[in-house]
Amino acid sequence: MNARTEPAEGETGAIARPPVVRELLLVAGLFLVYKFGRQLATGHTGEALRNAHRVWDLERTLHLPGEGAVQSVLLHSDTLVRVANTYYATVHFPATLTFLVWLYLRRPAHYVWARRVLAVLTSAALVLPFVLPLAPPRMLAATGLVDTAHVYGPSVYGPPSSDHLSNQFAAMPSLHFGWALMVAIGLIAATRSRWRWLWLLHPLVTLVVIVGTANHYWLDAIVATAMLGAALAVIHRPQRTVSTAGRAGEQLAPAADDHVLVGAGR
Repeated sequence: MNARTEPAEGETGAIARPPVVRELLLVAGLFLVYKFGRQLATGHTGEALRNAHRVWDLERTLHLPGEGAVQSVLLHSDTLVRVANTYYATVHFPATLTFLVWLYLRRPAHYVWARRVLAVLTSAALVLPFVLPLAPPRMLAATGLVDTAHVYGPSVYGPPSSDHLSNQFAAMPSLHFGWALMVAIGLIAATRSRWRWLWLLHPLVTLVVIVGTANHYWLDAIVATAMLGAALAVIHRPQRTVSTAGRAGEQLAPAADDHVLVGAGR
């Protein structure tokens, strides 16, 4: 092996997995916070629509591409737009959960790092709707966009006045995109395959879907990216394992950061 290397696929080395029951509770708590935390900021319809006009106007000032250009591509095919709606409704949670389970089983140090990053990102994202309630573009007549989920199905949202399971005025940031981007970054960091960069297709497809279905503005994804970047800057990923070159038979030793990361997660 080279002087700097990683364990083979599936090898966990000396990195201890956190207790499974505790992790199940932590991850379940993360998903519940995401699902129900935004309800605390429900309402504010007038303010959310005013902010939507401001965001839409700001995007035009910044010369960002129109969301309508993406939606027009989807609307060329009923099948394509239904696939996009289904992707929005069904991929978000299962993909993130599968990502965390795989890391827990195969890359425990990376799992603790990724779980912490997602927790920080989600917690920060839940604060923003209190400061900036924002209606999605599908609710803003000025955009000229179609609510594709309502027209073509399937839809995960009911009328805002009677939908008590989600806060539809919390468009910014897009955790759909933020979580998808973290899944890609986490898998790229935790694997060595030459094909690992293809994981970036997940956030790319997610971006096309959330914009094309009129559930988010470009700025929602940009803000989510900035917040994820801040979380990644604070919570450092595990270092690759190191071995001493020239000593035959010497065991690979986990980097110091791995011990700190796992130990701190207990």
